[in-house]
Amino acid sequence: MDQATLSAYDAAAASFAQDWESQPAPTDLHALLSRFLIPGTCADIGCGSGREVAWLDANGFQVCGYDASQGLLTQARLHHPHSEFRYAALPDLDGIADASVDNVVCETVIMHLPPAHIAAAARRLLAIVKPGGILYLSWRITEDANLRDKNDRLYAAFDAALVRQALAEATPLLDEAVVSVSSGKKIHRLIVRKDVR
Repeated sequence: MDQATLSAYDAAAASFAQDWESQPAPTDLHALLSRFLIPGTCADIGCGSGREVAWLDANGFQVCGYDASQGLLTQARLHHPHSEFRYAALPDLDGIADASVDNVVCETVIMHLPPAHIAAAARRLLAIVKPGGILYLSWRITEDANLRDKNDRLYAAFDAALVRQALAEATPLLDEAVVSVSSGKKIHRLIVRKDVR
């Protein structure tokens, strides 16, 4: 994970968490997760304030939220004390075994990685999915060149083909660029099923 981005999240974790928790519910995301995720276990990678972990919990999934920011993990536990949260960082996701969960959700996280790490992160996200399971992956679209916001968070610019190629062994179920209902930002969404071999 980009160190300046991680430092920004740790330094202002309470403010970021409050912002995310107060945004409109991401009904578009929830509709997709309801449609595509399969019954069973779920990992939310880059869970932030834990908002989607709580939603997944409430909708019958055995879910654990993971984040690289200890500050955000603290906030997630405060906002959603009945949910489970653990530390893990992309691209390696140390501590999460291959083929260990039925579903992986990674909502607007990988654009915070240096571009050279994005393909490896996508492959690793797919690796932790069980055969037959589902990966939902999205990122905020940044045109032309990498940029940093006022908090020094990295927003990497990269072609969606980089992620598609990294996930080429999976079956694509959805591939779209849309405006997020919750954040109002343009994002790219990919949903794939890990093939049984």
